[in-house]
Amino acid sequence: MPFDPESVAPLLLDWYGREGRELPWRGTRDPYRVWLSEIMLQQTGVATVIPYYQRFLERFPTVLDLAAAELDAAIELWAGLGYYSRARNLHAAARKVTAEHGGRFPETLEALQALPGVGRSTAGAIRAIAFDRPGVILDGNVRRVLCRLLAVTDDPRATATEKELWRWAEALTPENRSHDYAQAIMDLGATLCTPRRPDCPRCPLAGLCRAKALGLEDELPRRAARKSVPTRMQVALLLERDGRFLVRQRPFSGMLGGLWEFPASDVAEGQLPLVVARRLLADLGLAGEPTEAGRVRHVYSHFKLDLRLYRAAVTDEFAVAEGVASRRLTAVELADLPLHGAHKKVLSDLIQSQPSTPESRSRP
Repeated sequence: MPFDPESVAPLLLDWYGREGRELPWRGTRDPYRVWLSEIMLQQTGVATVIPYYQRFLERFPTVLDLAAAELDAAIELWAGLGYYSRARNLHAAARKVTAEHGGRFPETLEALQALPGVGRSTAGAIRAIAFDRPGVILDGNVRRVLCRLLAVTDDPRATATEKELWRWAEALTPENRSHDYAQAIMDLGATLCTPRRPDCPRCPLAGLCRAKALGLEDELPRRAARKSVPTRMQVALLLERDGRFLVRQRPFSGMLGGLWEFPASDVAEGQLPLVVARRLLADLGLAGEPTEAGRVRHVYSHFKLDLRLYRAAVTDEFAVAEGVASRRLTAVELADLPLHGAHKKVLSDLIQSQPSTPESRSRP
């Protein structure tokens, strides 16, 4: 290491005392609140997380409250935050804490990492912030800080580089003031050592930073070449009867687990969307000819979705597979349901096309 590792914490902590952010989860040592914020902040920015965090605490003020709730309730509050496996893991971890630890969060790294959705870095953050005990963190912000501080020119996600970054992160983590240090180094990456145009003149570590000394602060960390994102095509049926539309709940396991959607099916290469829509209609035990009703494009983390919409007015009962939850709701009622992103985009047109009457607002 090109500098004394013990020189980093005092500089960082002095800066944090002056510049640290005011956030809803700061100023608490409640492990439940710390854990909740850390899970929500995985791959999601602070501004987006704050209202979700506050709503979660209003509904589930303790880990016991969350553990006692149904998974549906947690997913409903999570809708729109993305990466829905986090909501499922959150609920499973709450039940594990309740069942195996009497509702008290464990303090050891091993026990924290045994909770669903808690990895090495998240466990380190919870241990440091909630229990003020040394916990090593290597989230995206800290990774970027270290890559610049030590002028890491290799791919930071490569196995060998990852191990080296963990070793350096451990060397820089002080024995004292773990609570403040963990938040300070994450704040540095979030506010000054940002992905683009880092604010080096205000950085407390600028005098130690090898990337700045070499003029590489705008180039590091090295970004991996972007992979091409495939496009998947699906059809979705807007099946209306008496002003209500059929929606089904996705399985709790897998992508978008537990969210709701209009009946949908993948369109394989070489298939015609209309043919798939007719087959899906038949699978639901319905007769009729679906008519094209529009098209929605939506981008997920690893693919783009080309969603072809087909509408049909039906008079028969819907056939829903055994074990699949379903509802028939008005367009206005659908706005309160945790639909996933692509299907949410359909709602504005549906709401505009439906009359808003006492009957249409009533619950089935």
